[in-house]
Amino acid sequence: MKVVILAGGFGARLSEETEIKPKPLVEIGEKSILWHIMKIYSYYGFNDFIICLGYKGYMIKEYFANYFLHESNVTIDLSNNHIEIHDVNSEPWKVTLIGTGLNTQTGGRIKRIQKYVENSTFMVTYGDGVGDVNIRELIKFHEKHGKYATVTAVQPSGRFGALNLDGRDNVISFEEKPKGDKSWINCGFFVLEPQIFDYIDGDDTVWEKEPLENLARDGQLVAYKHYGFWKPMDTLRDKRELEELWASGNPLWRVWDE
Repeated sequence: MKVVILAGGFGARLSEETEIKPKPLVEIGEKSILWHIMKIYSYYGFNDFIICLGYKGYMIKEYFANYFLHESNVTIDLSNNHIEIHDVNSEPWKVTLIGTGLNTQTGGRIKRIQKYVENSTFMVTYGDGVGDVNIRELIKFHEKHGKYATVTAVQPSGRFGALNLDGRDNVISFEEKPKGDKSWINCGFFVLEPQIFDYIDGDDTVWEKEPLENLARDGQLVAYKHYGFWKPMDTLRDKRELEELWASGNPLWRVWDE
């Protein structure tokens, strides 16, 4: 089953980093967040990736073109331009890199890779969010319900402490950064059937608008509730928090062995 990663956006809210590189190449612990996402899927045995490129997509192509060399120990004989590979540490990934347009919306990017998923069930996620989602259980859930689309749903923590007042200005309870207001949000990690392409018109289609709205209307969208860790890297603050978690030695999204 192929894994499609949306990696073409501008990442405007992380402009401190994305002025010089595409958002999926922003690093956490000296590894791109794209690498972290791919490691999650690879742990569960999914190593065939399709990456939708847009903004500074050439940099992602260069990243993978040089990945094998960067992850290997080598001897380079400059006299005859020969490279001897010693120890190889790169992952067993097959990566298809597809230019999906600079200003194409998320739905349009998915539509553009239709021929590469070969009329089969496939997965899609965003190139800027990590979590300890159990991919095997997600797929079982999708297969059990038999719908066109499964979205992974989470309840994110609030940014501020919550006060419960008694009406006389007394604080009954306090909870630091509680889970949202009992609402569930889309965190990516989709499992999709080829029929979803019929719900996407073209480049201007936003996946999170008409396609998902209409799939829900038709009873073809179900939500896999994830109660574990998930965090997007939307801002510099998010990046720093993810860096701190990685530096702690126990990043909650690292399901793979070190």
